[in-house]
Amino acid sequence: MLVSNELYKKSSKTQKIRCEICANYCKIADGKVGICKQHKNINGELFDESYGIVSSLSPDPIEKKPLNKFLPGTFTYSIGGFGCNMTCLHCQNYMISQEYDKNQRGIKITSEAIVENALKYNCESIAWTYNEPTIHLPFNKKTSLMAKRENLKVIYVSNGYFSDRSLEEVLTFVDAFNIDLKSMSCDFYKKVCGADLDIVLDNIRRIYLEGKHLEITNLIINDYNDSLDEIIELCDFVVDELGPEVPLHFSRAFPYYKMNDISPTRPEILFKARDIALEKGIKNVYLGNI
Repeated sequence: MLVSNELYKKSSKTQKIRCEICANYCKIADGKVGICKQHKNINGELFDESYGIVSSLSPDPIEKKPLNKFLPGTFTYSIGGFGCNMTCLHCQNYMISQEYDKNQRGIKITSEAIVENALKYNCESIAWTYNEPTIHLPFNKKTSLMAKRENLKVIYVSNGYFSDRSLEEVLTFVDAFNIDLKSMSCDFYKKVCGADLDIVLDNIRRIYLEGKHLEITNLIINDYNDSLDEIIELCDFVVDELGPEVPLHFSRAFPYYKMNDISPTRPEILFKARDIALEKGIKNVYLGNI
């Protein structure tokens, strides 16, 4: 599927393309793909090679996203794809985001079928989840607009690594976000995720200021982002720059992918994180994977 030329720029000097779908802004040579491995430069045009190909489809309780204050008690129709624009060493879904064969595991489906399935299972929303949805923007947008015509809400479970242009588009059709704020450390984002913390924080601020429903998830990893100082800093960010009404989820990490030598997050640090958040005035604090 040819990507809209609003989402990439051509070079006047070379055949490289600057993809502007996410904040990596990959410069892709002819015949090559970007970091997410989903977009390919073919003769100077950008193609989405995963258009209409998904990894998973499932009706889920909306609290599983996790969203606890958006349509509580309802089901959402979850759609996952392949690939990611981050390279997190601890990825809990690495089988579809980092190491996969979409030709063997991929499910071909139309936007119409996704909406029909959501209605069939009495879901009140659709959720782009399991892997980073930003990298599938063309298919997500078409499907989401179709869903909204059937009075379904649209959810993004995202790492927040949007480009300015893609976030502008996403804000036109997404009703609720859960953003995975992985750490308050620039060093953590760079070394563990291959990304820039400041971009994520800026995008979270913009989502909040646009009045979208927003919940934040923080996966706490022993000896990486579990210091009390960092937890305090994260809570201060939520209270001071978003608002105490924004739900905050602290989640337990397990050994996965390239961090298979870590131990499961100590329950006591999760309880302490919850206490800190409540003391800071955050009204809705939840613990996950515990």
